[in-house]
Amino acid sequence: MIRVEGVSKYFGGVHAVDDCTLEIARGSITGLIGPNGAGKTTLFNIIAGLFPPTHGRITLDDEDVTGLTPHELFHKGLLRTFQIAHEFSTMTVLENLMMVPARQHGETLINAWIGRGKVREQERQIRAKAEDVIDFLKITHLTHERAGNLSGGQKKLLELGRTMMVDAKVVLLDEVGAGVNRTLLAEIGDAIIKLNQERGYTFCMIEHDMDFISRLCNPVIVMAEGTVLAQGTAAEVRANETVIEAYLGRGVTKKRVIA
Repeated sequence: MIRVEGVSKYFGGVHAVDDCTLEIARGSITGLIGPNGAGKTTLFNIIAGLFPPTHGRITLDDEDVTGLTPHELFHKGLLRTFQIAHEFSTMTVLENLMMVPARQHGETLINAWIGRGKVREQERQIRAKAEDVIDFLKITHLTHERAGNLSGGQKKLLELGRTMMVDAKVVLLDEVGAGVNRTLLAEIGDAIIKLNQERGYTFCMIEHDMDFISRLCNPVIVMAEGTVLAQGTAAEVRANETVIEAYLGRGVTKKRVIA
């Protein structure tokens, strides 16, 4: 689904990502792990269009998307969540979901004047889809709750729900488990697995919780010093001596500043 080919990102003399090559297979839940400063989030930002790469190429579904902006990638089905949820805090959960679909008829002044029937019908359809997403995520009790009042884990569920409001091909999840209690994290994991198995979503997730990664992800890609260090099943990478050394800070011979 996604190919990253020889991608580098330099910030002056800082090599945040350095000649990184990897693939995210269609229909997979791919884990991306590594020590702090390995370049994981920078790579996500490049794939999602927030940063252009200094060098290299990115393809989405065999189409070169290198350098496209986030909204252009959104329309091609690539969505990204953030470690810190980006909700509309004064809107309800339902309203947050209904905001997501692009090119809504009511967004243009002329339709608001002379196309009210079309606007109302589309809004009815979007509301029905949002209610279906809320049911899927088992958060019906939060339908009319302001998003700013949600817990951290509930906000992560809302972000996941927002990806369901459009026809996503691939979703990048940035530390979906950060700050989430174990019970709610299990529910988030259930939702991700269900979306993958029943609706064909492809996921790639940055995560530090190896138990969560082990439950969901295959393969697991390990980054260190801005590039791929190892890849395999969760059990294989956990047993990999090179990976262990990278996490513990031993055996690194390259002297380079990494963001």
